[in-house]
Amino acid sequence: MTSKKLSDQLRDAIDSSGVTRYRIAQETGIDESALAKFYNGKRGINSDTLDRLGEYLGLRIVTDKTTQTDG
Repeated sequence: MTSKKLSDQLRDAIDSSGVTRYRIAQETGIDESALAKFYNGKRGINSDTLDRLGEYLGLRIVTDKTTQTDG
């Protein structure tokens, strides 16, 4: 089973937020054009933008697998 890419999950979270992309951009200080291009799959986002979106949307990363370490 293939998992959704993190970027697709972020787009889903934007959709599920009930907030317009315009408002998200205004309230986070993210350039509206950059957010629209990311949302439409035309470009990626940098880590600062990812952090702002994650904080605004109340997101956290949860792993599906346990990681193995050497030792």
